[in-house]
Amino acid sequence: MSHLRYLQTAQDVLKQIEATQLDAIAQVSEMCAETIGNGGLVYLFGSGHSRMAVEEIFPRYGSYAGFYPIVELAVTYHNQVVGCNGQRQALFLENIPGYAAVILRNFTFVPADCMIVFSNSGTNVLPIEMAMGAKARNIPVIAVSSLAHSRASASKHASGKRLCDVADVTIDNCNPPGDAVVNVPNLAHPVGPTSSIGTLAIANAIKCRVAELLTERGQPPVVLTGSYFLGSEESAKQIERAYDDYKTRVRGR
Repeated sequence: MSHLRYLQTAQDVLKQIEATQLDAIAQVSEMCAETIGNGGLVYLFGSGHSRMAVEEIFPRYGSYAGFYPIVELAVTYHNQVVGCNGQRQALFLENIPGYAAVILRNFTFVPADCMIVFSNSGTNVLPIEMAMGAKARNIPVIAVSSLAHSRASASKHASGKRLCDVADVTIDNCNPPGDAVVNVPNLAHPVGPTSSIGTLAIANAIKCRVAELLTERGQPPVVLTGSYFLGSEESAKQIERAYDDYKTRVRGR
């Protein structure tokens, strides 16, 4: 049954991450904790569906300041599909050279910063040039990508480089090539992508480990916490504290 095959494959992706990516996740978590602990920002970028990983890290319940989401609506606003702000435009913009440089001009980077770039394929121009732009500013770059898909695909960047070729550290989301894992009888093309499952699991694993490391340093983060844990009144106050912490950290950026 197709739904069971999907769930089993999704579990296999998570098992592969656990079996092969723990060292990379630990290394990246140390980098991020060092950045945040020293007053820097961990910039987050993803276009297309990879924007989900950016917002999974911050801001949502169970997250905290120190991470800085960069979400460009022009390449992430999917619900229009066709017409104004449609998917055709977004897919086109993802492969326009120079677009990343325009985005990066809006931010001020300091030596303590680092950047995580999410891209399942690792072959589109925009995420590759975001990574290149960060590297040109001497900012360490972390990639979260499907190495199997990336290695099986041609880069769309003029250099021929993929995201994993630019990054200092790459975490493999262990997604199989093609990002659709279930073949349905009499249906020509597979369905059921798993890249989001692997990537979001990695994002949350990093977030949890960084919180642990910061707390061990005596710098416990101010966590966005819902009313289930604190009650409505205290939760509202905690959310304000977390937003104020974010405002203080990004002031002047």
